[in-house]
Amino acid sequence: MKQIVILISGRGSNMQALVKAQLPCRIAAVISNQPDAAGLAFAREHGIETAVLSHRDFASREDYDTALMGLIDRYQPDLVVLAGFMRILTAGFTRHYEGRMLNIHPSLLPAFKGLHTHQQALQAGVKLHGCTVHFVTAELDHGPIVSQAAVPVLAEDDESSLAARVLVEEHRLYPEAVRLFVENRLQMEADGRVRVAG
Repeated sequence: MKQIVILISGRGSNMQALVKAQLPCRIAAVISNQPDAAGLAFAREHGIETAVLSHRDFASREDYDTALMGLIDRYQPDLVVLAGFMRILTAGFTRHYEGRMLNIHPSLLPAFKGLHTHQQALQAGVKLHGCTVHFVTAELDHGPIVSQAAVPVLAEDDESSLAARVLVEEHRLYPEAVRLFVENRLQMEADGRVRVAG
């Protein structure tokens, strides 16, 4: 059975969706860079080991990522899952987990990278918005796309209502993508293409 490590910074709602999906893998640990991340309590309540490594304790991004790699690798994960982990990762970190680290981003990439994606979508006047699961590479919100889900942008939408509609799709899409990986049906090829078996 494959092992996964999940990284969070806050409530970890996508982490919770992964736990509730009862995927055919073992969640070896949930790690946060924020000691007060609400998702840690949920993980503990479900018998999952947790750890905190605060970025504030390190002088540089490189030092933090090196320490984080050491912590993650103690669990020997087959897959690292970013679930609202609010850190820009160094190239060395992303190379170390190349092809075995997934992220979910609240937009239809390559549109609306970075933060405040729902606000960006509303300001752009798009008619469709959504979320994207992708393999993580050194370039922010740019890795090979695994899957996407779209929702309509309604005339009466504000940032909060649009975010809520997208989040429903995130909670459906992410467990599906992680399931493909742990069932050996998903991989990133050497040329950066995503292959899904079956």
